Amino acid sequence: MELKVENVSFSYNKKRQILKDVSLSVSSNSVVGLIGDSGSGKSTLCKIIAGYISNYKGSVTIDGEKIPDKDYYPVQLIFQHPEKTMNPKWKMKKVLNESWTPSQELKDTFGLKENWLNRWPSELSGGELQRFSIIRALNPKTKFIIADEISTMLDAVTQVQIWQSLINHCKANNIGILAVSHDIDLLNIICDDILYFKDINNL
Repeated sequence: MELKVENVSFSYNKKRQILKDVSLSVSSNSVVGLIGDSGSGKSTLCKIIAGYISNYKGSVTIDGEKIPDKDYYPVQLIFQHPEKTMNPKWKMKKVLNESWTPSQELKDTFGLKENWLNRWPSELSGGELQRFSIIRALNPKTKFIIADEISTMLDAVTQVQIWQSLINHCKANNIGILAVSHDIDLLNIICDDILYFKDINNL
């Protein structure tokens, strides 16, 4: 299975084009890194690939087919700031089960503690919330993960733990990963291939 981005262009307004003829591909069971400066348009590209932005030029396909936006979108985006993606009025059990009901084994794999489920998002740290975000994205219907600076706010030990768990799960379940970061050392460790954003964005 292949996720393909072809000739994607996007502007927030007529004066400022963010993306121009961007193309890339990610295969199932692979980890592709995308590195670039802050503010370069990486996050905008992530939102386009994951279906959050639709008014762009170009195409995003899986195995040559347009991605259906009904039922469940098979390309899931994990954001840098998990607290912005969660309803602050929901306890974490409801936040987690909104997407699906994961197994205890998967929760254990990501170090998700049972007593966190009865807490509000505001009562957990960024690293703890990010574990929920990752598990939510690993719905059995997910075919590709877009990980946008997902470990920036974490300490080095937690970064390693989370990335190892995510990659192991995705490899075992034939899920492709686009890992977006400005940390070349991290990408060199976790990725099968690395793309430089300045080389694929033809502005």
